[in-house]
Amino acid sequence: MKDVLETIIKGLVDDKESVSIQELEGEKSIVLEVKVAEKDMGKVIGKQGRLARSIRTLMKALASKEQKHITIEFIG
Repeated sequence: MKDVLETIIKGLVDDKESVSIQELEGEKSIVLEVKVAEKDMGKVIGKQGRLARSIRTLMKALASKEQKHITIEFIG
């Protein structure tokens, strides 16, 4: 899960070294905290949050295959 999200995020940002993703996994849920450089935050979120919403939708589809609930938090 984390690897897929990391690939997506690194494809969007300019400063790839500043991307870090922390995964907190529970029994039926996963929380992914995405940290990017401040200047790249707009690229990850997109206009009116559309890109962030799309990323969350994609990751929820992947998590549903494993019967887990996923939450993605973007931290600047």
